[in-house]
Amino acid sequence: MNSRIEKYLRATAVIDCDHPSIQAKSKDLIRGKENAIEKSKNLFYFVRDEIRYNFYPPSCPPEELFRASHTLSAGEGFCIPKAILLAALTRAVGIPAALGFADIRNHLLPEKPAQLLGTNVIRLHGYAILYLEGKWVKATPAFDLRMCLENRFVPVEFDGKSDAMLPSHDQDGRLHIEYLRDLNHYCHDIQPDRLVHALMEGFEGRSFALPEQ
Repeated sequence: MNSRIEKYLRATAVIDCDHPSIQAKSKDLIRGKENAIEKSKNLFYFVRDEIRYNFYPPSCPPEELFRASHTLSAGEGFCIPKAILLAALTRAVGIPAALGFADIRNHLLPEKPAQLLGTNVIRLHGYAILYLEGKWVKATPAFDLRMCLENRFVPVEFDGKSDAMLPSHDQDGRLHIEYLRDLNHYCHDIQPDRLVHALMEGFEGRSFALPEQ
Protein backbone atom coordinates (compact mmCIF):
# COMPACT_ATOMS: atom_id res chain seq x y z
CA MET A 1 0.00 0.00 0.00
CA ASN A 2 1.47 3.37 -0.99
CA SER A 3 2.27 6.12 1.49
CA ARG A 4 -0.59 8.32 0.27
CA ILE A 5 -3.06 5.65 1.39
CA GLU A 6 -1.23 4.63 4.57
CA LYS A 7 -2.06 7.91 6.33
CA TYR A 8 -5.71 6.88 6.20
CA LEU A 9 -4.89 3.96 8.49
CA ARG A 10 -3.20 5.94 11.24
CA ALA A 11 -4.71 6.69 14.62
CA THR A 12 -5.27 10.34 15.50
CA ALA A 13 -6.57 12.12 18.57
CA VAL A 14 -10.08 12.11 17.09
CA ILE A 15 -10.04 8.99 14.91
CA ASP A 16 -8.60 6.97 17.78
CA CYS A 17 -8.63 3.57 16.10
CA ASP A 18 -5.98 2.40 18.57
CA HIS A 19 -8.27 2.91 21.57
CA PRO A 20 -9.01 -0.40 23.39
CA SER A 21 -12.77 -0.01 23.03
CA ILE A 22 -12.51 0.65 19.29
CA GLN A 23 -10.14 -2.26 18.84
CA ALA A 24 -12.36 -4.65 20.79
CA LYS A 25 -15.62 -3.58 19.12
CA SER A 26 -14.19 -3.71 15.60
CA LYS A 27 -12.78 -7.21 16.11
CA ASP A 28 -16.09 -8.41 17.53
CA LEU A 29 -18.06 -6.94 14.61
CA ILE A 30 -15.96 -8.56 11.87
CA ARG A 31 -15.75 -12.01 13.44
CA GLY A 32 -16.22 -14.63 10.74
CA LYS A 33 -15.84 -12.17 7.86
CA GLU A 34 -12.97 -12.87 5.48
CA ASN A 35 -12.83 -9.94 3.05
CA ALA A 36 -12.73 -6.18 3.44
CA ILE A 37 -16.13 -5.52 1.88
CA GLU A 38 -17.95 -7.90 4.21
CA LYS A 39 -16.09 -6.46 7.18
CA SER A 40 -16.93 -2.90 6.15
CA LYS A 41 -20.62 -3.76 5.76
CA ASN A 42 -20.80 -5.10 9.32
CA LEU A 43 -19.07 -2.01 10.65
CA PHE A 44 -21.31 0.33 8.63
CA TYR A 45 -24.57 -1.20 9.81
CA PHE A 46 -23.39 -1.20 13.42
CA VAL A 47 -22.70 2.54 13.29
CA ARG A 48 -25.85 3.26 11.30
CA ASP A 49 -28.23 1.43 13.60
CA GLU A 50 -26.63 0.87 17.00
CA ILE A 51 -25.35 4.44 17.37
CA ARG A 52 -28.51 6.51 17.58
CA TYR A 53 -28.69 9.67 15.49
CA ASN A 54 -29.01 12.74 17.70
CA PHE A 55 -29.02 16.17 16.05
CA TYR A 56 -28.23 17.89 19.36
CA PRO A 57 -24.64 17.38 20.54
CA PRO A 58 -23.95 17.04 24.28
CA SER A 59 -22.21 19.82 26.14
CA CYS A 60 -18.58 18.72 26.14
CA PRO A 61 -15.24 19.92 24.76
CA PRO A 62 -14.88 19.57 20.96
CA GLU A 63 -11.98 17.13 21.28
CA GLU A 64 -14.27 14.83 23.29
CA LEU A 65 -17.41 15.42 21.22
CA PHE A 66 -15.77 14.26 17.99
CA ARG A 67 -13.57 11.48 19.41
CA ALA A 68 -14.61 8.08 18.06
CA SER A 69 -14.23 6.24 21.36
CA HIS A 70 -16.47 8.83 23.04
CA THR A 71 -19.21 8.34 20.43
CA LEU A 72 -18.95 4.57 20.83
CA SER A 73 -19.36 4.92 24.59
CA ALA A 74 -22.21 7.45 24.31
CA GLY A 75 -24.13 5.30 21.82
CA GLU A 76 -25.34 8.34 19.91
CA GLY A 77 -24.16 11.23 17.79
CA PHE A 78 -24.94 13.41 14.80
CA CYS A 79 -23.57 12.85 11.31
CA ILE A 80 -19.94 13.89 11.88
CA PRO A 81 -19.23 11.90 15.08
CA LYS A 82 -20.91 8.86 13.50
CA ALA A 83 -18.77 9.19 10.38
CA ILE A 84 -15.66 9.54 12.53
CA LEU A 85 -16.59 6.41 14.47
CA LEU A 86 -17.05 4.45 11.25
CA ALA A 87 -13.66 5.66 10.03
CA ALA A 88 -12.02 4.60 13.31
CA LEU A 89 -13.61 1.15 13.30
CA THR A 90 -12.58 0.49 9.71
CA ARG A 91 -9.03 1.72 10.28
CA ALA A 92 -8.84 -0.58 13.30
CA VAL A 93 -9.29 -3.60 11.00
CA GLY A 94 -6.87 -2.40 8.35
CA ILE A 95 -9.29 -0.68 5.97
CA PRO A 96 -8.19 2.87 5.00
CA ALA A 97 -10.83 5.48 5.80
CA ALA A 98 -11.25 9.20 5.25
CA LEU A 99 -13.85 11.82 6.14
CA GLY A 100 -15.89 13.74 3.59
CA PHE A 101 -18.15 16.78 3.89
CA ALA A 102 -21.04 18.17 1.89
CA ASP A 103 -23.63 20.93 2.07
CA ILE A 104 -27.12 19.48 1.98
CA ARG A 105 -30.68 20.77 2.16
CA ASN A 106 -32.98 18.71 4.36
CA HIS A 107 -36.47 19.42 3.05
CA LEU A 108 -37.98 17.45 5.95
CA LEU A 109 -35.91 19.03 8.71
CA PRO A 110 -38.11 19.35 11.84
CA GLU A 111 -39.18 22.83 12.92
CA LYS A 112 -37.00 23.02 16.05
CA PRO A 113 -33.61 22.42 14.38
CA ALA A 114 -34.69 24.54 11.39
CA GLN A 115 -35.39 27.44 13.77
CA LEU A 116 -32.07 26.87 15.53
CA LEU A 117 -30.15 26.97 12.26
CA GLY A 118 -32.32 29.61 10.64
CA THR A 119 -32.39 27.43 7.51
CA ASN A 120 -32.90 23.88 6.33
CA VAL A 121 -29.41 23.84 4.81
CA ILE A 122 -26.92 21.72 6.73
CA ARG A 123 -23.34 22.88 6.29
CA LEU A 124 -20.53 20.35 6.55
CA HIS A 125 -22.70 17.25 6.68
CA GLY A 126 -20.17 14.51 7.41
CA TYR A 127 -19.75 11.04 5.97
CA ALA A 128 -17.01 8.40 5.81
CA ILE A 129 -15.09 7.31 2.73
CA LEU A 130 -13.66 3.79 2.74
CA TYR A 131 -10.91 2.41 0.50
CA LEU A 132 -12.19 -0.94 -0.76
CA GLU A 133 -10.89 -3.08 -3.60
CA GLY A 134 -8.72 -0.29 -4.95
CA LYS A 135 -11.26 2.53 -4.92
CA TRP A 136 -12.83 5.00 -2.51
CA VAL A 137 -16.48 4.41 -1.58
CA LYS A 138 -18.61 6.94 0.29
CA ALA A 139 -20.59 5.66 3.27
CA THR A 140 -23.17 7.72 5.17
CA PRO A 141 -24.20 6.09 8.48
CA ALA A 142 -26.07 9.11 9.89
CA PHE A 143 -29.76 8.13 10.18
CA ASP A 144 -30.39 4.95 12.17
CA LEU A 145 -33.00 2.43 11.04
CA ARG A 146 -35.38 3.14 13.92
CA MET A 147 -35.39 6.85 13.07
CA CYS A 148 -36.00 6.04 9.42
CA LEU A 149 -38.92 3.73 10.20
CA GLU A 150 -40.52 6.22 12.59
CA ASN A 151 -40.27 9.07 10.06
CA ARG A 152 -40.73 7.05 6.86
CA PHE A 153 -37.26 7.96 5.64
CA VAL A 154 -35.47 5.66 3.22
CA PRO A 155 -32.48 4.17 5.07
CA VAL A 156 -29.04 4.31 3.48
CA GLU A 157 -27.89 0.88 2.32
CA PHE A 158 -24.22 0.00 1.90
CA ASP A 159 -22.81 -2.77 -0.31
CA GLY A 160 -19.15 -1.76 -0.14
CA LYS A 161 -19.03 -1.16 -3.90
CA SER A 162 -21.22 1.88 -4.59
CA ASP A 163 -21.47 5.24 -2.83
CA ALA A 164 -24.05 5.12 -0.05
CA MET A 165 -25.49 8.59 0.32
CA LEU A 166 -28.70 9.99 1.82
CA PRO A 167 -31.69 9.30 -0.48
CA SER A 168 -33.34 12.20 -2.26
CA HIS A 169 -36.92 11.20 -1.34
CA ASP A 170 -38.68 9.52 1.56
CA GLN A 171 -40.90 6.43 1.42
CA ASP A 172 -43.91 8.58 0.47
CA GLY A 173 -42.13 10.29 -2.40
CA ARG A 174 -41.58 13.57 -0.60
CA LEU A 175 -38.38 15.47 -1.39
CA HIS A 176 -35.97 14.81 1.47
CA ILE A 177 -32.22 15.34 0.97
CA GLU A 178 -30.77 17.60 -1.70
CA TYR A 179 -26.99 17.65 -2.11
CA LEU A 180 -26.02 21.24 -2.80
CA ARG A 181 -22.25 20.84 -2.83
CA ASP A 182 -20.01 17.89 -2.13
CA LEU A 183 -16.61 19.23 -1.13
CA ASN A 184 -14.94 16.06 -2.44
CA HIS A 185 -12.07 16.25 0.01
CA TYR A 186 -10.63 13.13 1.62
CA CYS A 187 -9.70 14.29 5.11
CA HIS A 188 -7.40 11.94 7.01
CA ASP A 189 -7.99 13.92 10.22
CA ILE A 190 -9.82 16.93 11.61
CA GLN A 191 -9.00 19.61 14.14
CA PRO A 192 -12.02 19.75 16.49
CA ASP A 193 -11.75 23.47 17.28
CA ARG A 194 -11.49 24.38 13.61
CA LEU A 195 -14.42 22.13 12.80
CA VAL A 196 -16.63 23.75 15.44
CA HIS A 197 -15.65 27.18 14.13
CA ALA A 198 -16.47 26.12 10.56
CA LEU A 199 -19.84 24.71 11.66
CA MET A 200 -20.72 27.93 13.46
CA GLU A 201 -19.79 29.97 10.39
CA GLY A 202 -22.03 27.74 8.32
CA PHE A 203 -24.91 28.14 10.77
CA GLU A 204 -24.65 31.91 10.43
CA GLY A 205 -24.65 31.78 6.65
CA ARG A 206 -21.04 32.83 6.16
CA SER A 207 -18.29 31.10 4.22
CA PHE A 208 -16.25 28.41 5.94
CA ALA A 209 -12.97 26.58 5.58
CA LEU A 210 -12.65 22.82 5.46
CA PRO A 211 -11.16 21.50 8.75
CA GLU A 212 -8.11 19.65 7.41
CA GLN A 213 -7.05 17.47 4.51
